[in-house]
Amino acid sequence: MKPRIFRTLVLLATFSLIGIVVLQVYWVNSTLKIQENQEILLRKEYSQQEKIFNDRVTIALTNVAEQIMDYYDDHSDLYNAVEQKQSNYFIVRMNDTLHPYLLERMLRMEFDQNNIKEDFEYGIYDCFSDSLRYGKYIDMDASNSNDVSQRPQLKMANDGHYFSVFFPNRVGFTPHQVDEPLGAWFYTSIIILIVTGFFGYSLYVIMHQKRLADVKNDFINNMTHELKTPISTISISSEVLLKDGICNDPQRVNQYARIIYNENKRLENQVERVLQIATLDKEEISLKKTNIHIHDLLESCVSNFRVPIEANGGSLSLELNAATDEIEADKVHLTNIFYNLLDNARKYSEGSPEVIVRTESDANGVRIKIIDHGIGIAKDALKNIFEKFYRVPTGNVHNVKGFGLGLYYVKVMTEQHGGTISVKSHPGKGSEFELYFPFH
Repeated sequence: MKPRIFRTLVLLATFSLIGIVVLQVYWVNSTLKIQENQEILLRKEYSQQEKIFNDRVTIALTNVAEQIMDYYDDHSDLYNAVEQKQSNYFIVRMNDTLHPYLLERMLRMEFDQNNIKEDFEYGIYDCFSDSLRYGKYIDMDASNSNDVSQRPQLKMANDGHYFSVFFPNRVGFTPHQVDEPLGAWFYTSIIILIVTGFFGYSLYVIMHQKRLADVKNDFINNMTHELKTPISTISISSEVLLKDGICNDPQRVNQYARIIYNENKRLENQVERVLQIATLDKEEISLKKTNIHIHDLLESCVSNFRVPIEANGGSLSLELNAATDEIEADKVHLTNIFYNLLDNARKYSEGSPEVIVRTESDANGVRIKIIDHGIGIAKDALKNIFEKFYRVPTGNVHNVKGFGLGLYYVKVMTEQHGGTISVKSHPGKGSEFELYFPFH
């Protein structure tokens, strides 16, 4: 897939998902507002219904009180005889004792006439002991009833005969009474968040895989070029050696034979590097550790690089400041680590290379710094330079040939020795690679 098409698809998918999230937020917000308005309306409606019910109960209980007073031929004032103690609890003051069945019959009749269908409990209290004498639960839809004389009741604080009526099934308004679809919206939002998370992770994986694919393609192109050059040279030299009369010129035969030998060794080294990385991937690493003096090994490596660097007008200085430099390591791999870093310092320095190799030590290990004043590495590329096949982007052309395997090998082998590697770099100012190996 072309990069432009890939970016377009990613942008479209991202915008689509953002649109879904925004739409979901809008819908949830609209639903909350609708629910709030619905709750306000229901509260008003419930308040009106509650007022109507309370008025009906007050009228019914007032009628019951009048009937009881007429029954006992009592002419007392009924002003404020009915008092509402709670939203579902009423008391009625009386001057005489009451017969339970008479009170029940009157309550049933008055409630039925006032269209009160709620089940209720009534209780008759003694004015002398202020205790419940009789209590009963009345089911308005059936003839059955239950004795509630032992059930705790709300009592009045003053003396006097009174009876109470309690509606146990009548409760106050709660927001749960609102017919709300918020539950569905909540679960939908959770699903969208999960989908968003999976999309983000999938996008990350796709971008990572695409970057790896680009890096591998770059590696294949570089490897093809690196292998093609010595093959072409060997082919041309072989054709010359096959010509008639070449045997009569031993000097030319020796020259072309040496070219073939050198190019063949070059091919061998390149193939060996690739096979070496394949071995690292399979974790088939076998280290042959011996006691090695870092300073001696560095002096040997530096001597091989000093001549070509100084030939280009540069300098390679060695500052051996470590008080203790002996560690347990594999000499071959440790040499390759130093060679890779010194080779990079030389290759990525424009003009006259200036390279410094410095050692330091502490109580636990030895630190090696390889510092150059070359082209440096951009900040965005620093986090990727130790990845396999990765090469710092320099446009469509890499001025320095390679497979992008050197620093990957350096990092893996350093960690196999129990060490660490870090890098500091500024574009145009150079880079500083720091290795740390523990003594044990």
